[in-house]
Amino acid sequence: MSYSSYGPEPTGRPGQPEGPEGSGRAGRRRRSTSGDTPAGGRPASTYASAPQPVRRAAPAGEPTQVQGRPAAPRGRDSGDHPAGAAGPRTGRSGRRAEAAFEDTASMGQVSGRPGGESRAAAPGGAATRAGGLDAGPGGAPGGGPTRSGVAAAETMVSREPGGRRRARTGGPGGPGGSGGPGDGPGGEGPGRRRARGGGDGPPRRTGWRRFLPSWKILMVGFTVIAAGVFGMIAVAYATTPLPDEKSAKADAIAQQSTIYYGDGKTVLARMGTERVTLTDLKKQVPEVVQDAVIGAENDTFREDSGISLSGMARSVWSTVSGQQVQGASTITQQMARNYFSSLSTDRTMTRKLKEIFIAVKLDKQWEKDKVLLYYLNTVPFGRNTYGIEAAARQFFRKHTWELNAAQAAYLAGRIQQPGNFDAQETQGNYAGTQERFRYALGQMAKIWPTKKTPSGQTYASLPATVKFPKPKPKKVSEWKKGFGGYMIEAVLDELKTKASLTEEDINEGGYKIYTTFDKRLMQAAADAVINNTSPLSPEIHTGLAAVDPRNGRVIAFYSGRNYLGKNPDQFNDAFRARKQAASAFKPYVLAAWLESNYNLNSFVPGNETVPKTLPGTTPVTNEHSMPAAIDVTTATAQSINTAYASMAYKVSLEKVKEIAAGAGLSEKDLQDSIDAHKYLFSIGTAGVTPVEQAGGYSIFANEGKHYETHVVEKVLNAERVVAYKEEKSFTQVISPSAAADADVALQAVVKKGTGRGAAFPDRPVAGKTGTNNENKEAWFVGFTPQVSTAVGMFREVCVKGKKTITGKAVCPPDSRTKEISLGNIQGATYPTKVWRAFMAEAMKGKPAEQFPPPANVGDQTNLVPKPVPTPTPDPENGLPDDNFPNDNNFPNDDGFPNDDGFPNDNGDGGGGNECVPWDDSCNGGGNGNGNGNGNGNGGGNGNGGGNGFGGNQGSAPVTAPPSAPATGRRSTPGPGQ
Repeated sequence: MSYSSYGPEPTGRPGQPEGPEGSGRAGRRRRSTSGDTPAGGRPASTYASAPQPVRRAAPAGEPTQVQGRPAAPRGRDSGDHPAGAAGPRTGRSGRRAEAAFEDTASMGQVSGRPGGESRAAAPGGAATRAGGLDAGPGGAPGGGPTRSGVAAAETMVSREPGGRRRARTGGPGGPGGSGGPGDGPGGEGPGRRRARGGGDGPPRRTGWRRFLPSWKILMVGFTVIAAGVFGMIAVAYATTPLPDEKSAKADAIAQQSTIYYGDGKTVLARMGTERVTLTDLKKQVPEVVQDAVIGAENDTFREDSGISLSGMARSVWSTVSGQQVQGASTITQQMARNYFSSLSTDRTMTRKLKEIFIAVKLDKQWEKDKVLLYYLNTVPFGRNTYGIEAAARQFFRKHTWELNAAQAAYLAGRIQQPGNFDAQETQGNYAGTQERFRYALGQMAKIWPTKKTPSGQTYASLPATVKFPKPKPKKVSEWKKGFGGYMIEAVLDELKTKASLTEEDINEGGYKIYTTFDKRLMQAAADAVINNTSPLSPEIHTGLAAVDPRNGRVIAFYSGRNYLGKNPDQFNDAFRARKQAASAFKPYVLAAWLESNYNLNSFVPGNETVPKTLPGTTPVTNEHSMPAAIDVTTATAQSINTAYASMAYKVSLEKVKEIAAGAGLSEKDLQDSIDAHKYLFSIGTAGVTPVEQAGGYSIFANEGKHYETHVVEKVLNAERVVAYKEEKSFTQVISPSAAADADVALQAVVKKGTGRGAAFPDRPVAGKTGTNNENKEAWFVGFTPQVSTAVGMFREVCVKGKKTITGKAVCPPDSRTKEISLGNIQGATYPTKVWRAFMAEAMKGKPAEQFPPPANVGDQTNLVPKPVPTPTPDPENGLPDDNFPNDNNFPNDDGFPNDDGFPNDNGDGGGGNECVPWDDSCNGGGNGNGNGNGNGNGGGNGNGGGNGFGGNQGSAPVTAPPSAPATGRRSTPGPGQ
């Protein structure tokens, strides 16, 4: 039996081979018995010998052949087709279905239709297979004689929607063989085209699609990669050991860093709080504290496996994308990071994976209570506290077991961002901690609404009834009191800038930090300032810095009496007070002069600049009269402005800036000063700090070499590996010869110039005074071959609105500072006295080293004509004295209103400056310098009783002791700096 033709679909039930009469259902092919050959059609193949074709619906109205009934004539679109006609294209593009027993080898022998190449129809005499038997030759329709019950060929069908197959509809068939038309398939039907590329396979993809792999290849590749990744993770997990618990516990507690003085033994400070370790969670940590922490940080802690997939993905993404590294999200992960030192500082993907693996293993091996206890012992809460017990003492002055629900919620909320909350609360802003406090309470109420606090309140009622508990003020570390806080501030600033170590890193990292500070000299600096400035107003600030010129180490400094405590002053004057250098800047001009091959014997103008008008600069003058021509040494000793402005013009301001920047001064500030003040830059308009000046003058003390100033010698990490060390290279700013000649001129300042108060009887000293306009800033910077020290003073009052507040060392937060005149304080007075007091201690036990001998570098280059000596009678031999210039031909420092004669200095005006009796440089009294009755000790430098010390200043100054009573108005005695 076989399928032949198409007709109404049978019901498939016994006795009902056909569907109901007139049924509109699509028909099925009917099976007929072997040997039945429809009239005008081909013999049907046996059911047993041919595969069953897919059923299809017959076209509407088409007669069908059922069990031997005659079939209607077949046309183009019928289920079968005339012999030799080409079938239609299949439902799949470019692909055709072959008859079950079609001899595909016979296709292609005869053209399917004239005028075009198509699939060939088998010639009428060609052999075809049907049921495994050959058809005989001949040209009868249907492909020639066949054996009984065996069809010559099988109809070709294609898929229709729904899975059915339909017969191909071909174009006109090719001519038959000698016996009649052929039975093979013909060419394509009219209007049909073959798929691109020919053949029976799928069409070729064009454009960008041809580069895409198939989905099967993608799936296989993804599977292989995923299997590899999971395999590597599994291996990494298996090979990640759980760190030793005992050593880990020691590491967790020993994260505090220690800071040492320069001797490497004496402890300056310990940073970070000692952990107070709790040992029993149930007895020492109330359940309300546990619940507050769990609710705020990890509400699934009791049920999770130690990790949070969402938190882990967020953390990994942050690292991969280069964003800020996020911490672990579960309590177990945080505990692993805090407890095991190997996870504390390594901020890499490897560390995150180790953290995850360790957390999972901990969750399997440790009880949840143990994980929570270790977490509470190591988690940071801010204010440099680590662990719940230390936090309870710091914030509420209580033990952990004494905390109530409000205090527990406050501390739990702080865990998220302890550093940020510290900064906010320091400014009086509690909004952040209040928000986290409410969140912790809300979590407790949501997760455990029926639980009760020790006082009997249900958790559900806490958000509405509990008030925010304002914490106690921060405890002050002992090392921050006095001047210790200034040292730690300087250390932290340097490590942050040069070693990329933050204060948090130091608090947690277990570092050993070795500073450059000499403990004895730090105390000597404080004593020198306090003992010599205590009578002055607290408005007057003093900064002192001492540097070893041979390595750049800051060995001592002074910035204030009290960093924290009663009347604290946290402004670090030695490092941060940037004030005009005044004439203490002139040595850099001197260095540029010598480096430009001009020598100390050159004559420079003493009473006006050369040229007389300097480009873009207001006139530079001296307040005291000087000869028209003086040598460079004398100009330095007497601090002559016109000489130094002219020297700077000769060598260029750029050359001066280059020298000063090489000596460690801020290049930006130097350039800003040039832009704003032009040639006044040469006489000290640039801002400097005491540390910069002490380091800058080291080029004169150490043969032109400059080491960068620093306060940290080295840092060891927790593994005692060097994490940072000082830079030992130097810059050769000026030549050794230029430095030696500069020392000659700067020694003259101390021997016979404005800095005579700094001299020592047993060793050479060099330096320079400086006092700026209106005496707003006063300096003395001096050095020996072993130590370079700078002392600077300035005065500030507080202004609130239109009101001026006086007598305050530190201004209130809602006010601003305003710098005012120091009065009678000049570089040759208090700064020089403080400098000498400190250096007397600093030089104890040190040999009296000498400066190098003069090198006499450069050529004599006179900016003004060399003066002609004026003969003067010699009282002994009557011959003229040809030594010019002579110290006695110039007024000494005691006859000047200030030490450097800064332009338009009002210190020489009428009305008289108030002086202390031992201040030999003060010119006060009466109507000015010598034109009235002043602070005189006999006839002086003027027309009448004035500031004199015998005839024509020929004798040495006479000073009264510091304890002598003051003459005139003095600042109200009070604590100075």
